[in-house]
Amino acid sequence: MTSTHITAIPTGFQGDVLRPDEPGYDDAMAIFNAMIDRRPALIAQCQGAADVQRAVHMAQANGMEIAVRCGGHDVAGNALSDGGLVIDLRRLNKVEVDQDAMTVRVGGGATMSAVDRATQPYGLMMPGSRASTTGIGGFTLGGGSGWLERKYGLACDSLLEAELVTAAGEEIRASDDENPDLFWALHGGGGNFGVVTSFTFRLHELANVTLALLLWRAEAGAEMAQAYRDFMETAPDELGGAALYLTPPPQEFVPEELVGKQAFATLLAYAGTGPDADAAIAPMLGLGHAGGIVLEMPYADMQSMLDEPAGLRNHWSVEHLSECPDAAVAAYSARAEEMIVPSPSLHPLVPGGGALADPDARYPLPWRNAAWTVHPIALWEDEADDERAIAWVQGVRADMKPYTTGDVYLNYIGDEGRGRVEAGFGAENYRRLAEVKGRYDPGNLFHLNQNIRPR
Repeated sequence: MTSTHITAIPTGFQGDVLRPDEPGYDDAMAIFNAMIDRRPALIAQCQGAADVQRAVHMAQANGMEIAVRCGGHDVAGNALSDGGLVIDLRRLNKVEVDQDAMTVRVGGGATMSAVDRATQPYGLMMPGSRASTTGIGGFTLGGGSGWLERKYGLACDSLLEAELVTAAGEEIRASDDENPDLFWALHGGGGNFGVVTSFTFRLHELANVTLALLLWRAEAGAEMAQAYRDFMETAPDELGGAALYLTPPPQEFVPEELVGKQAFATLLAYAGTGPDADAAIAPMLGLGHAGGIVLEMPYADMQSMLDEPAGLRNHWSVEHLSECPDAAVAAYSARAEEMIVPSPSLHPLVPGGGALADPDARYPLPWRNAAWTVHPIALWEDEADDERAIAWVQGVRADMKPYTTGDVYLNYIGDEGRGRVEAGFGAENYRRLAEVKGRYDPGNLFHLNQNIRPR
């Protein structure tokens, strides 16, 4: 249905509704992944939860497909619906810190950067993502993996309650005590159950971190990746980060011979500062890195250090490993040779364990118990490189198959088929999630996501 056939905008709508021929439309529909080419019929820039309700009713009345947009960071481009209605939450971006209660209430359209900057002055934090431009909604509802998850767990582990608008246009609350089945489903089930307009999180005490970003020439990568793996096997939970192949940009701490060329790096992020932090990172400092930097910095600054530029072409995927033997490390390093260089592409090897692991399986996130995660992230400019970049990502997946758990962190993939979606939760969790979906969205109105089909 085109926007010319839409009935009148609902009475009382406080925000703006943009059509394709109106000023501001093109800017409003720009998302992170430039490979996505979809033109919504309407973009409803909601001012509050009541506007979200009105937008849901408008879509229902006109038979329009709904997309929900927060940060627009999803690699699959699910923040846009071709010819449909986008419920744009970015104006719902208020962040309210309660220092005494150690909680923060966050609008459903806020970015991680807004949360990090609001909590930093109080010496508090919530477990954030690895890119500060990520929207709080999709990040949290998918689970929420970040640099310090070994110490603080996933973002959803700190979730205390959520307010959302259902497919019926009702505004409800979910917590341990109110709609607990829905609250459980929001810990990884994505945007399948409604439009979350507000989150409340528990905060943790942390003002500053110690960060070491160490660089080696790419040819040393295989050896250093093994050293990093061995190092992290006994590292304290306070130490997170990743090993990764990347293309260093010009920086004071980057040797001239590595600028614009592929390098191997380790990012060591310690939750705190002082002697314990120094002792934790010391073993990696003695391995002859070619360049790098070690510094203490505010947590919020660390969270934005590796922000990737928007507007590039993107293809990502993930495999979770039950173990990481020498053969897996060798395959991981060998595949790095096929990355597009120079580019902002990243090839991380991420350790598990600590508070990330959940032996009690409280939530539908089996991937969190993996020992290691390999997460190839291809970013490039030229459409002519599409086939090459996608082949690299899929090649990494193929190489890791002998070591995988079969689980999937769904925030890290695009459209990889029904089997991968179900693997994101496991069979029993998926069955239970489908029952919750059937209660709150029986018609599957919210299906532009890693979709759970209602029972």
